[in-house]
Amino acid sequence: MAGSFFVCIFAPSIEEGDSFMTTIANPIYDIVFKYLLEDDRITRTILSALLQKEVVDVVQRRNEYTNIARDGLSIFRIDFGATVREQDGSQHLVLIELQKTWLPTETLRFRQYLGAQYANKENMQSEGRGAYAIPMVTVYLLGHKVGDIEEPVLYVRRQSYDYDGRVVTQGLPNPFVDSLTHDSIIVQIPRLRVRPGNRLDRVLSVFDQTHQEGNNQQMLSLDESAYEDDAELLRIVHRLTAAAADSKVRHEMNVEDEYFSIIEDRDTELLQRNQELAEKKAELKEKSAELKEKSAELQEKSAELKEKSAELQEKSAELKEKSAELQEKSAELQEKSAELQEKSAKLQEKSAELQEKSAELQEKSAELQEKNAQLEEQSAQLEEQSAQLKMSVQALLNSGLSVDAVSKMLGMSIEKVHQLAE
Repeated sequence: MAGSFFVCIFAPSIEEGDSFMTTIANPIYDIVFKYLLEDDRITRTILSALLQKEVVDVVQRRNEYTNIARDGLSIFRIDFGATVREQDGSQHLVLIELQKTWLPTETLRFRQYLGAQYANKENMQSEGRGAYAIPMVTVYLLGHKVGDIEEPVLYVRRQSYDYDGRVVTQGLPNPFVDSLTHDSIIVQIPRLRVRPGNRLDRVLSVFDQTHQEGNNQQMLSLDESAYEDDAELLRIVHRLTAAAADSKVRHEMNVEDEYFSIIEDRDTELLQRNQELAEKKAELKEKSAELKEKSAELQEKSAELKEKSAELQEKSAELKEKSAELQEKSAELQEKSAELQEKSAKLQEKSAELQEKSAELQEKSAELQEKNAQLEEQSAQLEEQSAQLKMSVQALLNSGLSVDAVSKMLGMSIEKVHQLAE
């Protein structure tokens, strides 16, 4: 039955002995990896190790080499049609979507490529009364680690279950199911390590980045004698040795290094800008808190002034009431003036007393006027502060801030901001 899949590769390392060391081009570079896979025999060797099945034949599909960059971040992808032989001797076609990246990138990019494969009519084949997709496997060669997953090579395989969680095998594989699902292989190159007897580890050992020659990440140094017992692995080493000697390949590697150097510089600049923005944001937040605190103080003082004003009004009402009472008593005294003529001496004495009280009232009235003047002065200050607050609100709005932003900054309601903005 035909099928397709994506493969992700994690490369292991090999231990170096005292044997002769061979310099090879680092296959993590796109140009070197492309150069390596141009040899179909090597391609079959690598894919057979990844799939854990014999790849009888492999064909590079149309537009097989794609190197798409955005903001300098490169993803290398290549599509294969591979004929795979199963243990029972049967053979079937599988689509392999292989993607390789140096740096961490968003999974959306990988999903977009995968979606394009599912939508490609060339990946369909007729079977019976309908057309079904060729089974697919996705392979991801990552130059970075994936979270806390420690396994260098991760196989993500499909399983089918019934409602009770039991694995369903009857009728599977099925072309309809295979058309809508796929297996994946994820390789974390930084976690590659040597495990004796593991065929895949030996194949991927040429990706081991611990074998870099000093500070030159373009070249790796391997013990060629470690591969002499395996003609296929030795062919890979010799191919990478030839790549190291190819001037065009070395030039392209230098170009890749320049690209990633630009990316690092850009990321550093972005980090610095983000730090500056964070500092400015903290300053604005601090100033906003200060303004909010001052606003609260003004509101508190305003409440105190209102309370004092209410007290003064209450005292003024009491004085008016007492004044009315005095006026009433004065009328009564005038009415009884005739009757009290003979008691003039006493009235004069009482009159003197009244004059004294009148003087006290005048003094109290003067004090009240003085307090009223103070109240008016405080009221004028409050109006001035209100005007300043209104000018601040209008200035913030004129600077481009929204009413909602000014409301949050000054700690007042949106309605109050609208009132002050008028």
